Amino acid sequence: MVSKKSRTQVREKKHKRMRNHLAGTAERPRLAVFRSNQHMYAQIIDDTVGHTLVSASTLNKDVKAELEFTNNVDAAAKLGTVIAKKALDKNIKEVVFDRGGFIYQGKVKALAEAAREAGLEF
Repeated sequence: MVSKKSRTQVREKKHKRMRNHLAGTAERPRLAVFRSNQHMYAQIIDDTVGHTLVSASTLNKDVKAELEFTNNVDAAAKLGTVIAKKALDKNIKEVVFDRGGFIYQGKVKALAEAAREAGLEF
């Protein structure tokens, strides 16, 4: 009998494979995205020293106050603009996009496109 792996296990395996090819540097840090059932999280990370330079999530009070729901495409787009503005304030213009093993559609795509429109390049 063949046992089926859970979606979480498949996503984590994809993410580990992707991370072999993606790395954030000081000049071009990594924009890492994670989404749970209720919220979305985005971090800009310098992997050479292992520091988070900028972070934002739908848990932040200023972001959450403007949203009706924290787990839909509109919330992801808002989070993309917030993370991009915070990054530009710290003079981060170019990033490497790490979708975290998630499929590039829906919420992840909305976050990425909103970040691009707000001024981040990737």
